Amino acid sequence: MAIRSIKTNKVRAFLTMLGIIIGVASVIVLVSIGQGSSQSVQDEINSLGTNLLTVSVTDTDSVELTEDTINQFKKLDGVTDAAPVVTGRVYAKNGENSTQVSMTGTTSSYLSVRDLELSQGRFLTDLETELRSKVVILGSDTASTLFDKQNAVNQNVLIGGVSYRVIGVLKSVGTSMGSSGDDVIIAPITTAERATGSTTIGTVYVKAKNENIVERAMYQVQGVMTTSFPGQGDNYSVSNQEDLMETMSSVSDTFTLMLGGIASISLLVGGIGIMNIMLVSVSERTKEIGIRKAIGANRKSILLQFLIEAIVLSCLGGLLGVAFGLGIAKSISAFSTLTITYSWSVTLFAFLFSILIGIIFGVFPANKASKLNPIQALRHE
Repeated sequence: MAIRSIKTNKVRAFLTMLGIIIGVASVIVLVSIGQGSSQSVQDEINSLGTNLLTVSVTDTDSVELTEDTINQFKKLDGVTDAAPVVTGRVYAKNGENSTQVSMTGTTSSYLSVRDLELSQGRFLTDLETELRSKVVILGSDTASTLFDKQNAVNQNVLIGGVSYRVIGVLKSVGTSMGSSGDDVIIAPITTAERATGSTTIGTVYVKAKNENIVERAMYQVQGVMTTSFPGQGDNYSVSNQEDLMETMSSVSDTFTLMLGGIASISLLVGGIGIMNIMLVSVSERTKEIGIRKAIGANRKSILLQFLIEAIVLSCLGGLLGVAFGLGIAKSISAFSTLTITYSWSVTLFAFLFSILIGIIFGVFPANKASKLNPIQALRHE
């Protein structure tokens, strides 16, 4: 009877379900985007290396990292190597091609510490760092910008008007944490200090022997910093990828929860739509209710009839919402760079929530219908 009643008023039934359809689809799509973003961030952090430690200095005047400090890191039994980093923005030019990129000044250890690979040429040597050699390694995007499709190795680039020889090109590492790892120039730290005008080491990357002793290596590095810079704990930080992942996951989970909450509001609006239409339906069918009561239908039967209609509407709307939501999420994944992660638990929750909405908002009009006086209902015009 509920389905026959819905078929009788197809357009009205569809418009009633529309709020539920949009609500369920919104929850599925927005939560999928949120969870996809969270997964993407975790993958990016993992790609940096699970046994990587980062020493970051926030006040280089109070905490001045030196070669002696770097050597102390390298001597720790939980550490395999360490690479200091000096950064700055520079203009690079080759013929008519020019670009502004980030220059990273570092040592020969940087390649293994950051788990990078070369597509062409070779990496820096300790001798080139000592001699302040004017040699550079280009990121894949920088090489493409400056040399198009030509071989960049053994070519020269102008950086700040000074000629540097290209000795290698890195393999593409993509974008990580919002910044491109391919739009970069790597030079010996002594050379980069002169090119960028920055002589302070703001970051040191430390590689633990394996991911099982990262915590131990982190405490050892923290110990070196505490001994070298007593009372300056607020001016530097030692972090590992796990800490970063937990922080980013917490932010992403909050973001996903917020998106799901916003989408759930539209489900509530859809429930109000169902209630309104059911109240209209009760008014339109007052005489029918009177006839049913006159021939023996009790209050429970009338209540159940209208409640089932509301639940059927919300169920159909929920099913269509799931179909639309999954379809939209798949389309977004196919035609954009956004990462989409489907969650069947969220999909099931959205569907069950739509049924719950139908029950909650269907009770009031169903209750109103069941309380109608049969004599007055029969006389209703």
